[in-house]
Amino acid sequence: MPDAATEPTTTPPAPRTRDAERSRQAILAAARDAFTETGLGGTRIDDIAARAGVDKKLVYYYYKTKDALFLAALESVYADIRGQEAGLALDSLPPVDAITRLVEFTWQYHLDHPEFIALINSENLHKARHLAASGRIRELNSPVIEMLAGVLERGRAAGVFRGGVDPQQLYITIAGLSYFYLSNRHTLAVIFGRPTDSPKALTERISHIRDVVLGYLLR
Repeated sequence: MPDAATEPTTTPPAPRTRDAERSRQAILAAARDAFTETGLGGTRIDDIAARAGVDKKLVYYYYKTKDALFLAALESVYADIRGQEAGLALDSLPPVDAITRLVEFTWQYHLDHPEFIALINSENLHKARHLAASGRIRELNSPVIEMLAGVLERGRAAGVFRGGVDPQQLYITIAGLSYFYLSNRHTLAVIFGRPTDSPKALTERISHIRDVVLGYLLR
């Protein structure tokens, strides 16, 4: 019988403190894997519990509903990419190097983390109703825009970058150039009759993205 979003369960006893965080993280990791493979609609709580090696009731103890667990998975992947972006230290680099680093990081992150693409695709099918209920998502996403705005202003002041560039629009462009290709590479390969996953194809793609972004910014 399919899991209901609010399936009633008997609340299990609270886990021991030393095991609580480990169990929670195991459930979250299992949920990310399951949602990546089968999406929100195709994923069952029983499957997540089996992957995590815990009782099904413990999943509900921590996350209450499947929708709440899906939101937690979404927040966790956004927190991961934003944390890694913060570690790029773009403020310490010359403007052109900073943009290049951000472009290359964004491409590589999307390439290395198919779960990020899959979860975003699934959430868009649901018109972002889970993220709309998140109290964290805007807080997670604002630092990268502020960081990029600083880089653009330094570049403009130095006479390297054109003025009037919206950092949010630029970030969406950088992410989109990677996201679209990698989320559609199988159909692109068939449509255009050329490989999209080979080392040569991937190298050509990131080189193109760098050229497009810097070509737009440089004076």
